[in-house]
Amino acid sequence: MAITSANQLELLQTAEAVAREKMIDPGLVVEAMEESLARAAKSRYGSEMDIRVAIDRKTGRATFTRVRTVVEDDDHENYQAEFTAESAKPYFVAPKSTQNAVWLRDGQPITEFGGAAQIGDTFVEEVPPVEMGRIAAQSAKQVILQKVREAERDRQYEEFRDRAGTIINGVVKREEYGNVIVDVGRGEGILRRNEKIGRESYRNGDRIRCFIKDVRRETRGPQIFLSRTAPEFMAELFKMEVPEIYDGIIEIKAVARDPGSRAKIAVISYDSSIDPVGACVGMRGSRVQAVVNELQGEKIDIIPWNEDIPTFLVNALQPAEVSKVVLDEDAERIEVVVPDEQLSLAIGRRGQNVRLASQLTGLDIDIMTEEEESARRQKEFEERTQLFMDTLDLDEFFAQLLVSEGFTTLEEVAYVELDELLVIDGVDEGTAEELQTRARENLEAQAKAALENARALGAEESLIDFDGLTPQMIEVLAKDGVKTLEDFATCADWELAGGWTTIDGARHKDEGLLEPFDMSLEEAQTLVMTARVLLGWVDPTELEAEAEADETDPSDMDDETQA
Repeated sequence: MAITSANQLELLQTAEAVAREKMIDPGLVVEAMEESLARAAKSRYGSEMDIRVAIDRKTGRATFTRVRTVVEDDDHENYQAEFTAESAKPYFVAPKSTQNAVWLRDGQPITEFGGAAQIGDTFVEEVPPVEMGRIAAQSAKQVILQKVREAERDRQYEEFRDRAGTIINGVVKREEYGNVIVDVGRGEGILRRNEKIGRESYRNGDRIRCFIKDVRRETRGPQIFLSRTAPEFMAELFKMEVPEIYDGIIEIKAVARDPGSRAKIAVISYDSSIDPVGACVGMRGSRVQAVVNELQGEKIDIIPWNEDIPTFLVNALQPAEVSKVVLDEDAERIEVVVPDEQLSLAIGRRGQNVRLASQLTGLDIDIMTEEEESARRQKEFEERTQLFMDTLDLDEFFAQLLVSEGFTTLEEVAYVELDELLVIDGVDEGTAEELQTRARENLEAQAKAALENARALGAEESLIDFDGLTPQMIEVLAKDGVKTLEDFATCADWELAGGWTTIDGARHKDEGLLEPFDMSLEEAQTLVMTARVLLGWVDPTELEAEAEADETDPSDMDDETQA
């Protein structure tokens, strides 16, 4: 195959035809042709030569050129494609008009040739076109096809990447090992077995609606991962059925699903005249029923969202009635008390109702009956009563009076304002002072015993003298091997105060060494950083600068406001 005037226009015509068929830029096809022709020319002139081909986008004329570049002496390895400044001297003259050659510097033709060639200059000369044999033509065809495939994959990836997070309609092509291959127009998507609702099965040609969960660029082409179990799928379906959601008047705040069985969706209206639940249900349930039908009969609870977490949780546990809610924000846990007859309804079949409510609120939920809560409170009351009886040498009635007034620890009795003890019936000033004296003496005895035990365990004075740790804390640290200030300075805040770790979507409690002393993460962090400053590990001026920056950074303030 020779590049002659007879077939020059055929190059452009072929490029345009392929581009139309594959819906890609014709320029990409022409570039692939240029690369394939250059590869064929190298097989004719020598693989070490730098042969380039340029196809005129208007006439289709293919120009073959040989390029040689001026390099430093140390880098001179390829004598067919490189010059040294010395070896370029004979060529560094103004080329004759009949030579079809040019010297370039920074991509521009050189017009003045006084002196020597510079590193990076290139000498470009035209060479005769090549005759393509059968093998060369076949190789060129493969290069073009490969480039076209790559361009098509890039187009598909860019197209579907922007559609990730939306719903797409497709046609089932085939099913492989439970995974469904879906024709989505200009590409194929895969609906994995675990992304199907229940025991859904499809036949070739069935129409299917899916959520584009992810689009990845891979060597074999863009992979489009579909889902029908994702919570976002249900949210997008509601957006299609409820105009108020599409217009932004109603917002979906949270979705929790047990695919194919039951789901909960929390909505809020930004227009006081529009009921968010009623709008999502629709006239005679028409809107929600359309979503239910698409989700294979999945029962959907539509819940009004509320900024107040306990109120929102009460709504989320519908249809069960809730008697009381106790929220622990630090641990992100919540206790819910329900009437005895409502317990099974609140938990749901196989824990479904409480599990969905937990997903919806993002909190761990403990459910107990009123009877169980009463028994727990009674047990706590008895334990505190016994504590005061043993430590303050009180009779049971007087100890119960203290607990009834809200006193829970010796520290509260020892260091509370005297007036708060005087409000207890039968307690005069002398009795109140005696109570505080006994409490303080007991605390001092406990502290002395804890300190002696800590020293026996090997706790050093550097840790004992550190301000912020009580003797009981030092005893606990020493038992765990933290015996010096250096040991303490290497601790992480969560190791001291405890925390929560999320593993595979489940929250796990990390017990802190000092958590029984009600130490917060902030307090633990302050103590650890103070220890590091005392040891000279951290420059205090840098900490002050960081603190000032955090206080004055407007972006941080905006983030806190939004949070």
